Amino acid sequence: MIEKFLTEEQDPKAVEKIYLRLADLLTTDEELLYIAVQKKPLVNILPECVALTNKRILFFTPTNLGLSIKFIDFVWKDIVDVYTKEEIIGAIFSVKTTNGAEMGIDYLPKVQARKLYQYAQERKEAEREARRLRDLEEKRAESGAIQFDNGARAAAFQPVVPIAPAPEPEPVHIPAPVVQETAKPDELTEKLKKLRMLFDNGLISQEEYNHKKLDLLSDL
Repeated sequence: MIEKFLTEEQDPKAVEKIYLRLADLLTTDEELLYIAVQKKPLVNILPECVALTNKRILFFTPTNLGLSIKFIDFVWKDIVDVYTKEEIIGAIFSVKTTNGAEMGIDYLPKVQARKLYQYAQERKEAEREARRLRDLEEKRAESGAIQFDNGARAAAFQPVVPIAPAPEPEPVHIPAPVVQETAKPDELTEKLKKLRMLFDNGLISQEEYNHKKLDLLSDL
């Protein structure tokens, strides 16, 4: 059953673990599309993985010496953009969400990172099209309700009613502008920004960045 997820030389043992884990996570009508597995250059005993479905994207990190797996997921409608960056050894795949959170995985085989990017772009495009159709249907429904309401009123009021003189307009009171206080920045977002700054400045590795970010997001 996992053979179709081994087409780009994914680690069979890692894919099997993720596949069995996903069996308990997938919802109704949710379909698993692709699984990518980290491949570190020297030691690759406990690789991280990322899985794409038609509804969301899931990042998996082994914990407790591989005895358990921690995961975090994002639904497609909350994903702003996806990125891939090819390096000398492997590639990095990451996503950015509407609330500014970022999640990524490094040391991916380049062909797997490209596949992730391809599938992710297709799902984002499908989500945009579905959103456009929903908005169009809502506008049509609102337009139809207004036309029906106007027609019913016209039929109900057929007798001619004398037009009364229009009353003098009352003075308009313009309320004073309300000064809103600027909301304090979200504490989690600030922590994520500081963590990203440490990573961009080379003070922590990609793996440390991912683990610390996963710990922050798991508290939500």
